[in-house]
Amino acid sequence: MLLKIGRRADHGFDEPLGLLSDCHRRIEHFLSVLTLITEQTGGVALDASERVQLEGALQYFAVAGPRHTADEEESLFPRLEASGNPQAEEALETLRRLERDHLEANDLHAVVDRLVRQWLRDGTLPLETTRTLDDTLGRLRSLYGQHIAVEDQQLFPAAARILSTDDLHQIGREMAARRSR
Repeated sequence: MLLKIGRRADHGFDEPLGLLSDCHRRIEHFLSVLTLITEQTGGVALDASERVQLEGALQYFAVAGPRHTADEEESLFPRLEASGNPQAEEALETLRRLERDHLEANDLHAVVDRLVRQWLRDGTLPLETTRTLDDTLGRLRSLYGQHIAVEDQQLFPAAARILSTDDLHQIGREMAARRSR
């Protein structure tokens, strides 16, 4: 179940839409890690491997999550809006919904982060807190399931048709700059 955060993506910055989709696979993976460990342990003491996996998932969402959101909201979405393409105009409401999803996901991740860090610190979680964590993870799974499907199946293919090669290269450069040290 371990997946290294620095693992090579299937796509590079020269294929930013593919790279965004690759990020979705990592989101699904790390959300699955959080969910499975919570369900399998029920908030009891964690073994060393479970601790490492939870810490890795929290780190992924704390670092990569905001970058992914910025990639979409600061690079991709504005270019779609500015394209003047009729297909992009039709997608504006979808873009607004996706932006609202990002805000909701941030709120849910804050709860997950707080509860998992409590678990890591205290060694166990009370039953009611474990239920809250499980419920919050369920809400995140539902939100991401719909959100990712819209982006992977509708938005990214539309962006590939609408945006110029130069737009896509610029998006890739901006994504790379967000990750430079």
